[in-house]
Amino acid sequence: MPLTLPRVIGHRGAAAHAPENTLESIRCAAAFGVAMVEIDVQLSKDEVPVVIHDDTLERTTTGRGPVIDLTWRELQALDAGAPFGRPFTGERIPDLTSVLALCKELKLGLNVEIKPSPGTDVRTAEVALKAIRAFGSTGTPLVLSSFSVESLEAARDLAPDLPRGYLIWDRPADWADIADRVEAASINFDHEQETPESIAAYKATGRPLLSYTVNTAERALELFSLGVAGVFTDFPGRILRVA
Repeated sequence: MPLTLPRVIGHRGAAAHAPENTLESIRCAAAFGVAMVEIDVQLSKDEVPVVIHDDTLERTTTGRGPVIDLTWRELQALDAGAPFGRPFTGERIPDLTSVLALCKELKLGLNVEIKPSPGTDVRTAEVALKAIRAFGSTGTPLVLSSFSVESLEAARDLAPDLPRGYLIWDRPADWADIADRVEAASINFDHEQETPESIAAYKATGRPLLSYTVNTAERALELFSLGVAGVFTDFPGRILRVA
């Protein structure tokens, strides 16, 4: 059965309006009316699946250094809200389980992007999938995506029924073979890197296309006209008005 996804997916929650990849950002996205959000997952030193994009802490928290060098307890001591703005001071880095619980509460679909630290591609997928299985169903759509082919292959083998999105930034020559090998349910691409011709080539595979990170209504409408099924956006309210 083809994968069906909403036209507008909140990127890291609602990243233009609240600290990205936090519970507050997810609540903010839900308040705008999205049906699904996207978050990033990597591992702490003690292998807790934590929700943060960069493999270092400086940009989005009060910490410093690689995420994987700190335990979950040490990561919890950091402020993930203050760097975004004073009203969000005290917001913490969540773990994947707390995000799953919030999405269940808010009836939100979830796109879990695996963002492995170097050398942890397979293990990050394994731990994330273990957390997802332990939590159980959220009652809403759940998709796993990654730029890492190794992570997607691990997900294919460990959870074949969980839809996988193949993320592309710098398109490799063998992208179509990779999409087949990981049994991708969707192709997710950077709209700034592609042309109408390359988008048509993706579409010809028969998979739904998702594009990131689309922050203007005009570009969203253009992509929809090219056959893109949905967009990830930091400004969900702005895009929902035209979707």
